[in-house]
Amino acid sequence: MLSIRNLSKTYENGIRALTDVSLDIPRGMFGLLGPNGAGKSTLMRTLATLQAADTGTVRLGDLDVLKEKDKVRKILGYLPQDFGVYPKFSAEAMLSHFAVLKGITDGRERKRTVEHILDITNLTAVRKQKLGTFSGGMRQRFGIAQALLGSPDLIIVDEPTAGLDPQERRRFLNLLSEIGENVVVILSTHIVEDVRELCSHMAVIDRGRVLMSGDPRVFASELDGKIWQKSIDKDELHSYETSMTVISKRLLAGRPSIHVYSEVPPGDAFEPVVPDLEDVYLSALGGL
Repeated sequence: MLSIRNLSKTYENGIRALTDVSLDIPRGMFGLLGPNGAGKSTLMRTLATLQAADTGTVRLGDLDVLKEKDKVRKILGYLPQDFGVYPKFSAEAMLSHFAVLKGITDGRERKRTVEHILDITNLTAVRKQKLGTFSGGMRQRFGIAQALLGSPDLIIVDEPTAGLDPQERRRFLNLLSEIGENVVVILSTHIVEDVRELCSHMAVIDRGRVLMSGDPRVFASELDGKIWQKSIDKDELHSYETSMTVISKRLLAGRPSIHVYSEVPPGDAFEPVVPDLEDVYLSALGGL
């Protein structure tokens, strides 16, 4: 269990990135949803021991994450939103180097470890290829490969599927799902589908504050009978936005379709819909 209590962070320019953040994150896949600028990356960097918090505590079992940084780094796997590679090195050589940094100094053990990581991330066929020639999806798989070195107990991935094509995204999500069975994996993203497909626990964060935390299925059930849908003409949108609580706008067959929040039937040809995680997320951001 990763236990975060009352974590706050304000940067020197006065921007308050985190305000009194408290979360309990169990083993398995945990989704952290929030728009860009919500404070997700600040929280991830703090958990990854890359920056200090102003106040608060973080514990991973018996470890004090904010004070015992060297011990945490030995059991941490981290894939940041943006990461660089040495373009002239091969994936195999770079992973071998990272393995040494992780304390795997025995040559035979390191070779076995690197071969295993290349295999589970589907990089064996390109292990001799220079990293500078990798596609976006291959780079992300290499990123998670280096994060898996040393059998970490805590894995943090920050916006891992942004920019991936559908096939690479699916492959990456399947890999994360397999990894997340026995360790704490935090998936920080603004992509609702990633959390819906992978995570049994989640939190929504915005403007540095936790808006909700728990089981996404429970949150969706709490919206039963409160989400309504209707297809409209484009010139009707403003009228509905001023008279109802419109939480989302979508295109269906080229025509706008709106979801509104209402605890009673809104009439006007609206139909009830089964709430999904996007409805939960957007309702939370709207303060509902």
